[in-house]
Amino acid sequence: MGKRKLVLVGNGMAGVRCLEEILKIDPERFEITIIGREPHPNYNRILLSKVLQGDTSIADITLNDGDWYERHHIQLITGETAVKLDVERKIVYTNAKRKVEYDDLIIATGSLPFMLPLPGADKPGVTAFRDIQDCQSMIRASKTYKKAIVIGGGLLGLEAARGLLNLGMEVHVVHIFDYIMERQLDPIASKMLQRELEKQGMHFLLKKHTEKILGKKRVEGLRFTDGTEIAADLVVMAVGIRPNVDLARGSGLEVSRGIVVNDYLQTTIPSIYAVGECAEHRGMVYGLVAPIYEQGKILAQKICGIEGNPYEGSILSTQLKVSGVDVFSAGEFMEREDTRSLVMMDETQGIYKKVLMRDQKVIGSVLFGDISLGGSLLGIINRKANVSELKRIPIFPSQGDAGESLAASMSNHEVVCACNHVTKGSIVQAVGKEGLTSVEQVKQCTKASSSCGGCQPIVSAILEYVLENGEVQSIEEKKETICGCTSFSHEDISREIKENSFTSAQSIMAALDWKDKDGCTLCRQALNYYISVFHPEAQAMEEPTPDNCEDSSCSLGQPDGEDLGKALHHNFSKLRTPYRIEMKVSSCPCHGAESMIQDFGAVGVPGGWDVYVGGHGGAHIRIGQLLCTVPAKEDVLDTAGAFLQYYRETAYYAERTSEWVERIGLESIREILFTPEIRMGLLKRANSLHSTATDTKVRVAI
Repeated sequence: MGKRKLVLVGNGMAGVRCLEEILKIDPERFEITIIGREPHPNYNRILLSKVLQGDTSIADITLNDGDWYERHHIQLITGETAVKLDVERKIVYTNAKRKVEYDDLIIATGSLPFMLPLPGADKPGVTAFRDIQDCQSMIRASKTYKKAIVIGGGLLGLEAARGLLNLGMEVHVVHIFDYIMERQLDPIASKMLQRELEKQGMHFLLKKHTEKILGKKRVEGLRFTDGTEIAADLVVMAVGIRPNVDLARGSGLEVSRGIVVNDYLQTTIPSIYAVGECAEHRGMVYGLVAPIYEQGKILAQKICGIEGNPYEGSILSTQLKVSGVDVFSAGEFMEREDTRSLVMMDETQGIYKKVLMRDQKVIGSVLFGDISLGGSLLGIINRKANVSELKRIPIFPSQGDAGESLAASMSNHEVVCACNHVTKGSIVQAVGKEGLTSVEQVKQCTKASSSCGGCQPIVSAILEYVLENGEVQSIEEKKETICGCTSFSHEDISREIKENSFTSAQSIMAALDWKDKDGCTLCRQALNYYISVFHPEAQAMEEPTPDNCEDSSCSLGQPDGEDLGKALHHNFSKLRTPYRIEMKVSSCPCHGAESMIQDFGAVGVPGGWDVYVGGHGGAHIRIGQLLCTVPAKEDVLDTAGAFLQYYRETAYYAERTSEWVERIGLESIREILFTPEIRMGLLKRANSLHSTATDTKVRVAI
């Protein structure tokens, strides 16, 4: 059987990153063709502003050069635009009258700049700022002309303005709102940024609506709706982007703002997928690197036949440098009546930090000047963690270097580079194993700071801290490996299996250079367990032998204990777990002692059920902890499902629930289980399993 023909329309960051993930999973599966509109290989569009500013070259922002395409036997078609799609015959047509056949098609056409439909917008000297050609056009104009106007005070507009300043032009930024970067910053941070940019020579015209672009043969200025005018030789429009869905329209694909996709980035035609800025998922179109790369990873698994975790959307965050000034924002950052805020401001140092909370949960943040906490805060916001977690990060550093303080306080699993999902632990291990001594080496090895570059300060701080304090050695000493056959820990292995397509213990041991190629009983069982959690479709399991259920009832408790016990057995007896589970139901508190010493126990009480977790009824009796009280048996079943799935996904193999609860912490477990979105995700994954073996034992007390 020959290779399937995979065609990628769009040679940008989203599509090519998806291909990189596909090549990791199954490099021989597809015969790949890429159709790219621009006459360039894949490059980092985020860093175009640095090219315009003269800080770097086009070669420096190239992500994949010609050798990469050749090495992976990819046919690259550049300088041609895909203009028509025949979904019946599975053919893509280009503007050069080329026909490209496919079995599977990925549309990653990105976005187009939005050009205001103003009188005079078609004059020479009016340009967008979206690609290399726009960049080169602005550089040429700066050699002849001196007065530039940028319409749009968002991120792209400010980056264009900074570049034009560097080219020696006089620059005015026109914005319809009363403060700049309103999508990423609150008014305080925005005004601080404006002051910094004004010191650099930038001029601002706020709350201005452009009526007309003036000039005869070439742009000569702008007229505003209030009747005022300003002279200009160059006008750059940076007022927004729109998904490029031109190819999809009229092809039978569902199109709204973008090309509509499901949780696996599949369009309404099964063999066609969309990823990146052209894709619309659950009504959202994403234009940031992190969610686009996350989409690419999930699509790669889907197209390679691996039914992994679905894409469920992303919390938007921005961490970047605007004209030399560091800014960060994530989640909700504008105050409302139901929010509280934690604010730190030091105008002498140009530092502003705000963390927003609602119902004791951290929901958003804005940082200005010092964004070293961005990665830690993003993790807390993503988890909707309790405000108590803020105590462990130095929002108000009392002494010493803030970057070094944060580098020391961060745990190894915290994400440093949100764009590429690189953790502190990954950086620490890379520094130790590869002998890295510079940020550039860390970037090449781990991809941390290789996209937007906003995390570079904390990457640098972690590198310096490790080199100065020898943290690599201490981490290696403390790391608990699965067994003597490997140097990998439980966290390492579960992450590797989750992120890759391993389907057998042998394939993992071969890929990760196991000391004993056949492993031992313990590590083989551990590997098979983790595969069953993250790739349940890959492993068939044995049919269980159910336990007998017994009934008890009491006026002080609940009469339906037997029904609950049977339901628990029916729902979970086929669930594979890290260690054998004992579950027990007692209909009333008079007979509740045994349920309180199990891994999961439900005790009937007046008005509902007390749920206990983390007990141990073996040789050493241990009383479980009260997780919650719920009103109905359906709530017990949901709680059990979420609890067991969270245990399955985060516990080490052979780790009892008592040990796991102590390590994770009951409060943290409660936060996870009773956050609606997270709970729904856990239940969805638990309910989707079709395993047939059991390490779970369910009994009902008399």
